[in-house]
Amino acid sequence: MSCDFCIIKDETSQILKDSKTFTGSVESSISHSCGGGHSAHVSSHCSQVAARVDDQQRQGNHARPSWRQEQPVYRSIRTGSPRKPAILVGLPTQISRLPKALQELDEAHGGRISAARRSRMFNGKAGDLIIEGDDVILVGLGDREQLDQNAIRSLGGRLAGRLHQADLHAVDVQLHRTVPEQVADGDALGQALAEGIGLSNWRVDFFDGKASKNAAASGSLTLTSSDQEVRGGMRRGLILAESTNEARRISATPPNICIPSWVAQQARAAAKKTGLQCKVISFAEAVKQGMGGLVNVGKGSAHKPCMIILEHRPSRPRAGHRLVLVGKTMTYDSGGYSLKINNSMKGMKYDMNGGSAVLGAILAIARLKVPVNVTAVLPCAENLVSGEAYRPDDIITMHNGVTVEVTNTDAEGRLILGDALSWSCRKLKPTAIIDVATLTGGVVVGLGHFCAGMWCEDDGLREQVEAAAVSTGERVWQMPLWEEHRQFMQAKHADIWNSGPSRNAHPIQGAAFLSYFVDKGIPWTHLDIAGVSAVEKPDDLHVVGPTGFGVRLLAEVAARTGS
Repeated sequence: MSCDFCIIKDETSQILKDSKTFTGSVESSISHSCGGGHSAHVSSHCSQVAARVDDQQRQGNHARPSWRQEQPVYRSIRTGSPRKPAILVGLPTQISRLPKALQELDEAHGGRISAARRSRMFNGKAGDLIIEGDDVILVGLGDREQLDQNAIRSLGGRLAGRLHQADLHAVDVQLHRTVPEQVADGDALGQALAEGIGLSNWRVDFFDGKASKNAAASGSLTLTSSDQEVRGGMRRGLILAESTNEARRISATPPNICIPSWVAQQARAAAKKTGLQCKVISFAEAVKQGMGGLVNVGKGSAHKPCMIILEHRPSRPRAGHRLVLVGKTMTYDSGGYSLKINNSMKGMKYDMNGGSAVLGAILAIARLKVPVNVTAVLPCAENLVSGEAYRPDDIITMHNGVTVEVTNTDAEGRLILGDALSWSCRKLKPTAIIDVATLTGGVVVGLGHFCAGMWCEDDGLREQVEAAAVSTGERVWQMPLWEEHRQFMQAKHADIWNSGPSRNAHPIQGAAFLSYFVDKGIPWTHLDIAGVSAVEKPDDLHVVGPTGFGVRLLAEVAARTGS
């Protein structure tokens, strides 16, 4: 028996352990509108602050030391022209002398770059950081051969807390002097660094009560650079981080607050601020439009389902392109009558991470003024048990007329996505469509927490998504989808069933099911983000909780569309 997002129930404790890593995502901005930070103490500035991450932590996937989880956060981060900023420079390992690119800066700052480089605590390894005086910050870039945009993004993540700890509020980024252009030009360098700083400057602390001892967010950080490309990249990086943090806030909001109508309210408010057009299809309207999947999944709850549509319509869009993003937005998933057991219901508030990623992505697209028509579609419901809830053995007629035999009410996400995909194809006529969902536990079994599963039969769209994944560090892995997989979903008493008779190829079953609701000829990608939408251990970019995976990836896909 298979189910959406949660791990297959009859798998053993290791798989149940994996399921606990799924967490949420949504709104908080770089101005940190969510409030306080997690820290006990902000150290006063000293003449030299040094820190090094141990070798084991450096080698992990964005691994960072445990102290980083407890650091305070800035109230706001922005780009600007601050007075007397500290300069940020970087050196890789195996440097015998100060490079010529830094010698003039070193002289202008009284030789403090050289002094920092000579410190016993600095050898250029990733994680090394020296603050010399009040105007020089030297960071280790690590091995030159391993330096890439992901490494720069991680550097930014480690940097934010250290800057706050040292009471620094203005930084002049000069990393372009020693980062080779073939690794990252000024624009890419600035974007990756600012993304790391912005993503790490976020906490799930907006429900802290009177008993909390966490320090409140304080102060501001202004980033600048003498290089125009670096400045432009940092502005874009902060926008992408802000939009990702907004997605994280929504996913982290508990289900007693985060119900379908609340998500719609949040979407309307965000649309008003960013110039997006917002429409909400109510439960009654969904019934009229024949959305059998959305209606049946959500009708068991007192908080009825809806479908949220956000449109980005630039004044001068690239002709002939309309990208549609669809995100599974299950605000809570009990499993329905195929009830989740062994406490596997815990964490199911994060079954909306696909929807929050799509919401964050279109906010970023609007803020960046991407010249492409983009529509975000969020089918939104909660799957609960009641006298009105749908049951195993029910047969549902979907929006496009395909009938579905329900074998498992816990395979609900594909039902609401199916209606959203069908509606999008019929009403929006997209030139490409991408859906994002925490769809199956099986994708975690297959790919772990390292990348999202991707299904795409269109070479052009697949290459576009893969290129965006490399650029953003939000990795994907192509999975197969053959005609045999589609045939496997054919039911005995209806066209198809929502979950096959065995757990074999469980993640592919989800993709095969969804393929019945995408019109032929429309390039389509399905992303299963169940393994990457949250973390249970802090890393360079994230505290425990939602990651906002997909926001930056989808925004980059949009930016590449028609370019």
